Amino acid sequence: MRDNPIKVFSYKIILLAIAAAITTIYPANAQLEIEKSVVKIHTNQRRPDVFNPWSKMPANEISGTGVIIAGNRILTNAHVVMYASQVYVQPYQSADKLPAKVKGIAPGIDLALLEVDDGAFFSDHPPLTLSAIVPKTGQKVNAYGYPIGGTGVSVTGGIISRIEFSPYYYNTAGLRIQVDAALNPGNSGGPAISENEIIGIVFSGIRQADNIGYIIPVEEVNIFLKDMEDGRYDGKPMMFDQLQTLENDALREKLKLDKIQTGMMVTTPYGDGDKGLLKKWDIITKIGDEKIDNDGKIITKDGMRLHFAYLIQHMEKKGHISLTVLRDGKEIIIDMPLLREKNSLVPDLKDGYPSYFIYGPLVFSPATNDFLRYLQREWLGNLLRSSSPLITRLNDTATEEQEQLIVISSRMFSNRITKGYGDPMAQVIKDINGIKIKNIRHLVEVLQNSKEYIEINFEGNFVETMIFRKADMEAATEEILTENGIRFQCSSDLMDMIKR
Repeated sequence: MRDNPIKVFSYKIILLAIAAAITTIYPANAQLEIEKSVVKIHTNQRRPDVFNPWSKMPANEISGTGVIIAGNRILTNAHVVMYASQVYVQPYQSADKLPAKVKGIAPGIDLALLEVDDGAFFSDHPPLTLSAIVPKTGQKVNAYGYPIGGTGVSVTGGIISRIEFSPYYYNTAGLRIQVDAALNPGNSGGPAISENEIIGIVFSGIRQADNIGYIIPVEEVNIFLKDMEDGRYDGKPMMFDQLQTLENDALREKLKLDKIQTGMMVTTPYGDGDKGLLKKWDIITKIGDEKIDNDGKIITKDGMRLHFAYLIQHMEKKGHISLTVLRDGKEIIIDMPLLREKNSLVPDLKDGYPSYFIYGPLVFSPATNDFLRYLQREWLGNLLRSSSPLITRLNDTATEEQEQLIVISSRMFSNRITKGYGDPMAQVIKDINGIKIKNIRHLVEVLQNSKEYIEINFEGNFVETMIFRKADMEAATEEILTENGIRFQCSSDLMDMIKR
């Protein structure tokens, strides 16, 4: 007996419908599981007031995104939780806001780890898996997060358009993924998902451009997590020597290089002059066994052409990297020590608050890049005209002789002892009573040990010399603190130096 062709056709239609339904259900379930692991982060930030360092800026409430990873941890961006006095985690489709703590933060690579005290929270919110491989350009990706414009979780799709080794923040460089997904404020810290695994963490978008955003790849996330295994973040190992390419024909002729010799030339060795291992005119030709081209690039095992510094995080051993260097026509091997922090004379505060010391009508603080960023535009002309070290020494390395530049960080307080003096705000201390100042603690010591008079000299042109009686300065200090409602004469790191 032959089958009825109409019945057979009907059965096929039913089977196809069932298969289509199953195909639809599985991705939906997978997306639901991902969304349950994506949280909204609320923070109350109090940034430093660099012009009034005894105080903080008004509280600012911001929100971002986080993702749950193994170990009952939540991964997000550092900029979402920096300077946060309070941090709350809001689970998927919930009005609850659970208190959270920042357990580790890496401002340079823009990553942070949070922990929630309520352990039961993680039983209903499983961790997502970190991908074990670097993704490829052209690969599809979905960005999950809580951007502005709504309250629910948002999913935007795109493709990976570029992978580079690029600068992040605070003298830190790392692998970076560019995507064409629409990323907006609030997406920061959310996961970028491909094939149900995290391939990176969203950290930036370009507001002036449509659908250009950036993701911190899992490779950088894993370096951060490994660094955090001992409970603190030390930073990525890096080189800070200044280099230039060897593409120019005249430059190559001067250096007597043949066509097959490639690499990067050292223009300014990092550190203390002749004490550094690298010298000016050195040519770095290899990192490990990998040849460096004339644009400073190498080809990775994944076929990517990246800056050679990318290999530092793969080849570093006990804080050193092997470099092949051409010096005076001879090839040498250098066991190059690496640093995790640039020892800058004018550093960044990152997640910290400025040190300060109030003495009489003056507020002394170490100069920071944060202070310079907040100076209004009209100050730039004054700094240039006076040849201020805030301009001329901005990129200098700190030394034992001078670890910090000490600046007058606030407007001079009104007091009778300032009669006839101009306001020295933003001027850098040259010496006090003829003593060169090394750092803020040294300044406090010099002021406290001074005798009848205090002579303050400033760096640069068009500056005054200030003379004060020490007894007047100490009396004025008490008056100024009381009149202005300032609780402490100095920051917490200097409290041990205050003589009672």
